[in-house]
Amino acid sequence: MRWILVLACTCAAEDWRQWRGPGSLGVSSETGLAAEWSATKNIAWKAPLAGTGTSSPVVTAGLVIVSSQVGAYSAATGEDPRLARDDRSLAVREKAIGGAKGRVYLSVEAFAVSDGKRAWEFRMPAGGEEPELHEKHNLATPTPVTDGERVYVWFGNGQVAALDMQGKLIWQKALSPEHGSFLNNWGHGSSPALYRDALILLCDHRPVSYLLALDAKTGAVRWKVDRGRGKVSHSTPVVIPGLDGDALLVNSSERIDVYDPNTGKPLWSFGTERQTPIPSAVHAGGLIYLTRGYRNSDVLALSPSGELKWRLANGGSYVPSIVHHDGLLYMSNEVGVVSCVEAASGTLLWKERLAGIFFASPVAADGKIYFTGETGEVFVLRAGRTAELLAKNTLEERLLASPAVSGGTIFLRGDGTLIAIRKS
Repeated sequence: MRWILVLACTCAAEDWRQWRGPGSLGVSSETGLAAEWSATKNIAWKAPLAGTGTSSPVVTAGLVIVSSQVGAYSAATGEDPRLARDDRSLAVREKAIGGAKGRVYLSVEAFAVSDGKRAWEFRMPAGGEEPELHEKHNLATPTPVTDGERVYVWFGNGQVAALDMQGKLIWQKALSPEHGSFLNNWGHGSSPALYRDALILLCDHRPVSYLLALDAKTGAVRWKVDRGRGKVSHSTPVVIPGLDGDALLVNSSERIDVYDPNTGKPLWSFGTERQTPIPSAVHAGGLIYLTRGYRNSDVLALSPSGELKWRLANGGSYVPSIVHHDGLLYMSNEVGVVSCVEAASGTLLWKERLAGIFFASPVAADGKIYFTGETGEVFVLRAGRTAELLAKNTLEERLLASPAVSGGTIFLRGDGTLIAIRKS
């Protein structure tokens, strides 16, 4: 009987296969998640990582998969802007991602969900141009994506690889020699997206901008859209399902663009210029929600055809994406202010300051919203129309990556450690 119960629990676990999990929404159907933890409470395991990065973990087939940069280029000159530059008490707690100087390698590691034992590592040397990177990230910023049969990894110098579930290389490509320079202000940030059997890559860089679809099995080019010069986006494209067909939404500096994900054909556009978009869109209840990024952004609700339903003039997030849960939108900004908005109307329900630096996107699960702060705090709020802080959990790890949730476990990626949080 015990074996049957364990098997049922394992089968019910929800995979977290891409940036922000199922549907790229940042929402998990898992229940029974821990709300509180510490160095001695509800830590299932910790595993050292080969390198550093801000990519999120992905979870499938009993494995947690993480990409990293091993080694570091020479530090860029000048001081990068701080997220919390307007709040000195927070800004002094920010620091660069670091990493020992030396030859740079790109690493992908897989760990067992159950106990954190490393199952395999794939490593390849970093080639091509050496970009000047923002202090908060490196070449391992894009989150891998998996279809359960293959793992697709993309790095900030344009190198792409497909691996099988044992970590063996299936194919690899370097995009910059064929498609143009990957040198970009503050480095590349967009993660790959899977649509059916195509791997979709957004490359909005000032020297050259394009949207590319590769055959997931072979790496061959399916289609390519030239987006011109001078665009900037660190946002991940999101597929929006619709009655008249699916749509692929891109949040970029010139405007919001929407394409047919099968062909790359433009469908509609919306909005005006916005500096350095980072957040991704979410879709729920027949509407698309997003913040355009950069400081004090507006918040938009659009129909699937691009009609503006409502707009908040400010209060949107700079880096984190919005999360939608049970008809409410939750968001955080760079100086620790979190807010809740009614999704149908755009009415602000509450706003609270948590005194955190939020680089990661929030996650909704088990009736709770998890806000992950850079300085190691994770604030857990009860989901709802009033603000209620359930717990403030602190670990001695810097947390820049967004969490993953699967199998009753919250996975946090620190600078040098992968942490599994599970009720004891």
